[in-house]
Amino acid sequence: MDDKAKNLVLDILKSAGLLTEEQIKKILSNEDAYTARIMKTKSGAARRGQVVQHDINIIDVIDSLNLELPGSDGKYLTEDIIMERIASHLNLPFIKIDPLKLDADIVTGIVSRPYAIKHQLIPVGLSGNTLTIATSRPFQKDGIEWLRMTTHYDINVCLASKKDLHRIITEFYGFKSSVAAADKELSSGIDLGNLEQFVKLKPVAELGGTDKHIINAVEYMLHYAYSQRASDIHIEPKREHSLIRFRIDGVLHDIHKMPKAVHLAFVSRIKTLSRMDIAEKRRPQDGRIKTEKDDKEIELRISTLPVAFGEKVVIRIFDPSILIQNPENLGLADRDLSLFKSFISAPHGLILVTGPTGSGKTTTLYSAMKMLASPEVNITTIEDPIEMIYGEFNQTSVQHSIGVTFANALRTILRQDPDIIMVGEIRDHETAENAIQAALTGHLVLSTLHTNDAPSSITRLVDLGVPPFLINSTLIGIIAQRLVRKVCPECAEEYNLSKEECMMLGITDPAAINTSVFMGKGCLKCRGTGYYGRSGIFEVLEITRKIKEKINEKTGPDEIGAAAKTEGFRTLRECAVNKMIKGQTTFDEIIRAAGLHD
Repeated sequence: MDDKAKNLVLDILKSAGLLTEEQIKKILSNEDAYTARIMKTKSGAARRGQVVQHDINIIDVIDSLNLELPGSDGKYLTEDIIMERIASHLNLPFIKIDPLKLDADIVTGIVSRPYAIKHQLIPVGLSGNTLTIATSRPFQKDGIEWLRMTTHYDINVCLASKKDLHRIITEFYGFKSSVAAADKELSSGIDLGNLEQFVKLKPVAELGGTDKHIINAVEYMLHYAYSQRASDIHIEPKREHSLIRFRIDGVLHDIHKMPKAVHLAFVSRIKTLSRMDIAEKRRPQDGRIKTEKDDKEIELRISTLPVAFGEKVVIRIFDPSILIQNPENLGLADRDLSLFKSFISAPHGLILVTGPTGSGKTTTLYSAMKMLASPEVNITTIEDPIEMIYGEFNQTSVQHSIGVTFANALRTILRQDPDIIMVGEIRDHETAENAIQAALTGHLVLSTLHTNDAPSSITRLVDLGVPPFLINSTLIGIIAQRLVRKVCPECAEEYNLSKEECMMLGITDPAAINTSVFMGKGCLKCRGTGYYGRSGIFEVLEITRKIKEKINEKTGPDEIGAAAKTEGFRTLRECAVNKMIKGQTTFDEIIRAAGLHD
């Protein structure tokens, strides 16, 4: 950036009230020192394989200083805000690039990676003969003009931050070029259905160890998933291509399409990393990979399944910072949090966590065990499979192929001098009976059940053959839970609940009609969904004397729930409504997660 452009940027920010004259003088007098500091930081990013642009300009310097915005209550002057002001001054649109909305073929097919890096621009859209370009260099037009002459497109220009551009260049060009090179090497005109015999003849070491393009493509995909906060990666073979999808905040997004010739080698690389048998394609397999993200260890659980056009792979990402939480961060209300802590502080007994797959039960259990872990106690788990390896627990996995089930593993663990036992799931009479016996003999047992709510868990135990008197002797409490998406804080808008919506949620208090709640209108941060992140909703049932009487009388879940409500018990829906009133979730999410009011 030349001096003329630099001074224009500073004048724009000064006119907008974002920089004072004193701040500008300090920035200019210390510019060389600030630039050296940024360069030192960027050299570390380059070693990690990120695209780094070394021509540091005045925008980078200002962004690095974390200057507080006037009257913003703690917000800082960022590159996005700077570029937005420059765009406004130049009468150009500013965009926050959402990688999930980009077409990889347009991004990588029109502009080469070296050209994108040199001129800091990428194509972000193509409509008819009009190409939309995003750039972070509004004052250097050579790259755009050359593109206009060579492609003969009508070009619309918009501004974006350099950070966004570099992320897209790293993720899109890296993945796309690796897949394209692999496709060129592997394409043979052989149909995917017949490719199996051909690959079986190829040595494992050659496929997984020396095929650099496949190795790079897999690593780019994993880094991309980490940066997008994905919880699961789906790699799905189709008739003409292979589709990669990410689950983000519980919703699947299409990410990339790969040529079908690449799919088999791509899957084989993942199977090699997770120590699966790459020659076995007819049976499902499970494996795991340990990798790194921001100097933290990340567990990846891999599952393969033969489908019509090949092997489908699902990679579940377990981030320790998400999987293991402080109890205060789980989303429990004050009363429920107090009960939860009292449950896990009991010397012995049975605690159940219930809910459907993907409702956060594992997070609740691991968080409880982490709170209990100490050198004085022996915590042993039986899981199917082990969700995440954690050094403070003794973890064993169910292996049906050699006869290791929940039931017989639990019998063995009782001879291992445990203090606390976590049983992944109570599925049958034998496991239920052994869990009850463990609780009776002085152990604290935590486990899960698949039921819709907390009172139904008691009926489920009875159905599994556990006598009511044993339930009363051992059961401490039950936690039922679901996950709801949270309102995006960047685009939250206030609106009033209608009378009909209140009736659907079972809100009968006249004072609550037309109460103010929030919903997201959709923005770039939340990818237009109106939601960002997830939180738990809970119902916590304490087994009190009144509940024990209901259990002895063999009453149904409705009667047990009604009795519990007289002692302060709140249902999942009531918990969700409370979160909605606090502005944390929406009416639609309550209906999706907790259903309609009965």
